[in-house]
Amino acid sequence: MNSKEKEGDRAPGTTTMAPGVLVTLAKLTALSVPGVADMAPLPGGVNRLFRRGVAEGVRIDFDESYVCIDLYLILKHDTNVRSVSRKVQAEVARAIEEMIGMQVTRVDVHIEDIDYSNADE
Repeated sequence: MNSKEKEGDRAPGTTTMAPGVLVTLAKLTALSVPGVADMAPLPGGVNRLFRRGVAEGVRIDFDESYVCIDLYLILKHDTNVRSVSRKVQAEVARAIEEMIGMQVTRVDVHIEDIDYSNADE
């Protein structure tokens, strides 16, 4: 068996990841958790527009081997805040680690608002 077969027939080279990929993955994963109504705007004014790894409702700080995520969420009115927050943390960390292969060191969830728009139904 030669060395190329041992490596799974991979071609030599590197893979790079744009910060937007991590942001999109975190955002879509958070929105897929039952009880999450929407993403909230990030606090911080103009300075947040010039940072990498920032989009509506998501701020990601990362290095080559680790990821720290802040999620700003709007929850539905009839949800348990603690259980939804924990589910979001677990699902986002799992998605980043499994799909990207980076170590997630922290997922901080910030509940910015509760959505009562469908409370009458």
